[in-house]
Amino acid sequence: MDTLKIRTTQNVEVEYPIASVGDRILAYLIDAVVCFGWMLICILAFVTLLAPSSPSTTTIVVAVVAAMLPYLFYDLLCEIFMNGQTLGKRAKDIKVIKLNGQSPSVGDYLLRWVFRIIDITFYGIVAIASIVITGKGQRLGDLAAGTSVIKTTTVKRRNPFQVQLEEDYQLVFPEVAALSDQDMALMRKLLAKAIEHQNEALLSSIADRAKQVMGVQTHLTDRDFLKTVIKDYHHLTAGMEA
Repeated sequence: MDTLKIRTTQNVEVEYPIASVGDRILAYLIDAVVCFGWMLICILAFVTLLAPSSPSTTTIVVAVVAAMLPYLFYDLLCEIFMNGQTLGKRAKDIKVIKLNGQSPSVGDYLLRWVFRIIDITFYGIVAIASIVITGKGQRLGDLAAGTSVIKTTTVKRRNPFQVQLEEDYQLVFPEVAALSDQDMALMRKLLAKAIEHQNEALLSSIADRAKQVMGVQTHLTDRDFLKTVIKDYHHLTAGMEA
């Protein structure tokens, strides 16, 4: 699952899943049904109210414009006034967002709308190809506006280093006292990346650095050693706070 990490104004990093091509196509189809329904209502109203009275050319033009204008400006107006969503996007829980985490401006929405003409060329093949190639869920309009389309639910990842306090726990490496909170935070971050990307070289480098700072040697594997160090540090600092 491709994700997009966004840093909020509170300097908190939030991770969102990028909307899939399937979600965006379904949202587009829902919006198409909404627009078709509007035009059908306009046609029925025209036939019912105006047809018997032999309407003038001007009346016919006004009726056609009334039916077509919402279709032409539907996406633009919905995204501006519905915080980056159309009815279809809202139904699929997806929305437009800036890559820097800010809300898109009216100009950003306008750029997406202008490039929409190109994106829907050849039954949307241009948009689909762009979304797949960029890797950030961006069609041409998104590339121009610096936006993407994300799922509105954040990614929830299980913390593999969450430690439960154990009564009468005996530290395996009392030397963890040589580590600082900053050291431990960096160790957790690098260890998570090493495990996620199966980077054994990074794993070994982290373990070697921890052993050097702590002045210890062990027969544990690098991964087990680092997990033990994290557990020891958690219990040691919890004891200090108590």
